Amino acid sequence: MTATVGQTAPDFTLPDQHGTPTTLSELRGRWVVAYFYPKDDTPGCTAESCSFRDSFEDFTDAGAVVVGISSDSVESHEAFAAKHQLPFTLLADVEGRVRKEWGVGKTLGLLPGRVTYVIDPEGVVRHKFSSQFKPKAHIDDALRVIREGSAA
Repeated sequence: MTATVGQTAPDFTLPDQHGTPTTLSELRGRWVVAYFYPKDDTPGCTAESCSFRDSFEDFTDAGAVVVGISSDSVESHEAFAAKHQLPFTLLADVEGRVRKEWGVGKTLGLLPGRVTYVIDPEGVVRHKFSSQFKPKAHIDDALRVIREGSAA
């Protein structure tokens, strides 16, 4: 099963940066921005994560939860979040199972994809944005979809 716009997002449970299990379906009732990124502490991923951090208040004001997902370990996520003061959840998909289930492929056959999904309060995928080379664009796109969806 892949994460397809208009369909219910595939459920999963992964540990966060503190080792606490987080289950997607438990976040129902709120907008969820789930962004898959290649690797902690790389230039593009740091820029993307810090952009989500800098817009975090806009997301919370819009009633959204931000969740970053990569194959890095719990310990790596904990260090990355602390170093850059990331106020949101980072999930460790160490084996890449969720990435695969959601259909997030590789860019140029090498780099794990950079894909952001916007999930509405009912758990339905409302938007998918994929851009390996424009990491900051994911934030504006996600906020626009949430604001438009909340106003509808």
